Amino acid sequence: MKTIANILCLTLLMFMQTHAQHKDKPAYVIFDAQGKKVTYAAMLKQLEAAEVVLFGEQHNNSLAHWLEWELLRDLTTALPDTYALGLEMFEADDQLTLNEYLGGQIKESYFLKEAKVWDNYHTDYRPLIEWAKEKQIPVWATNIPRRYAHMVAYSGLQVLESLPAEAKAWMAPLPIVIDYELRSYRQMRDMMGAGHGQAMNADNFVAAQAVKDATMAHFIAQALTQRKKVIHYHGSFHSDYYEGIVWYLKRLRPGVRLLTISCVEQEQLKQLEEEHKNKADFLIVFPVGMHKSY
Repeated sequence: MKTIANILCLTLLMFMQTHAQHKDKPAYVIFDAQGKKVTYAAMLKQLEAAEVVLFGEQHNNSLAHWLEWELLRDLTTALPDTYALGLEMFEADDQLTLNEYLGGQIKESYFLKEAKVWDNYHTDYRPLIEWAKEKQIPVWATNIPRRYAHMVAYSGLQVLESLPAEAKAWMAPLPIVIDYELRSYRQMRDMMGAGHGQAMNADNFVAAQAVKDATMAHFIAQALTQRKKVIHYHGSFHSDYYEGIVWYLKRLRPGVRLLTISCVEQEQLKQLEEEHKNKADFLIVFPVGMHKSY
């Protein structure tokens, strides 16, 4: 009997070790700004109370795009006829084309041809647009046309003054104020100083980023006149550390209740690494090496 008992114990121990080696691997973990773990349900409840939700994505993160779709669906289902959707991925001069597609006036083929959609549109952003179309959620193309940001990068902020009134309607009102001492903008200047982009001036490079941030904030503020709440999707750099879009939106709407989300990757998901703390109200952490859409 003792031999049998020893064999059973050994078998159980081996099973436990094997099970531990093959335990479930989380696809993501959510933390608050201080590094405390938060459930999706708890995050959702807080987001429902905000006027503006700024979701900072990594553009090629497949799981983040899935969560974006889930979050949009959950928020707009819980609070129907309340939200507008804003997207960095659409430039302001595409708003008419976007409206025509959402309103069923043009076919998707024409929309895709004329709206300058990103290469990963079908896998990553189409679900958002189709949900908005189905539920009649207003969608705002919030980004400045890239040709104008390119002009600023090479010729400076003042070049925008030379544009006609029709073009100026697709960006934040001029003149655009820039705080070059914001952490994110300082990092960009440092990057330029390290030898990148020698063809352009470092301040102009920052200004090109700032006109995007200012324009997105401008159209988010406009969207708030149409609906009570806005959920906006953009690259995380545009709202990390409560800068970028946040800085400009608070100048436009000083009392606005907003919450930010930032997507990051880590080798481990047990705890939030120090470098990511206070980057946003919620940090969604994904494992390094996860699938990328491009």
